[in-house]
Amino acid sequence: MRLEHVNMTVSNPLAMADVLVELFDWTIRWQGEAMGDGHTVHVGSDDSYLALYSPAKDLKDPSNSYEQRGGLNHVGIVVDDLAMIEARVKAAGFVPHNHANYEPGTRFYFDGPDGIEFEVIQYD
Repeated sequence: MRLEHVNMTVSNPLAMADVLVELFDWTIRWQGEAMGDGHTVHVGSDDSYLALYSPAKDLKDPSNSYEQRGGLNHVGIVVDDLAMIEARVKAAGFVPHNHANYEPGTRFYFDGPDGIEFEVIQYD
């Protein structure tokens, strides 16, 4: 078994997808109309993706996800070249933080569009 996708609500699915394509060399797999007159973009690799959804109404600002049942705390992405991705993250205007090296790999985090936190990991 494997995880195929995660669906999350964002303010601008295409803008978020464009950032993820730039950072991780992903592709937009599909985009189109979604429930509630919304829009969804699927962005990722051949075998997994993030479904980025936005409804056709104003969104509320989230509370602290770590203190909210069902909160999205971060999205972990495994990469082959951590230094290269960190350089891309910085060039895109995001600030890497919480650098760490513990089993099973080296990692850093950054807050991306809509304040969604990403953990970028390179396995040792």
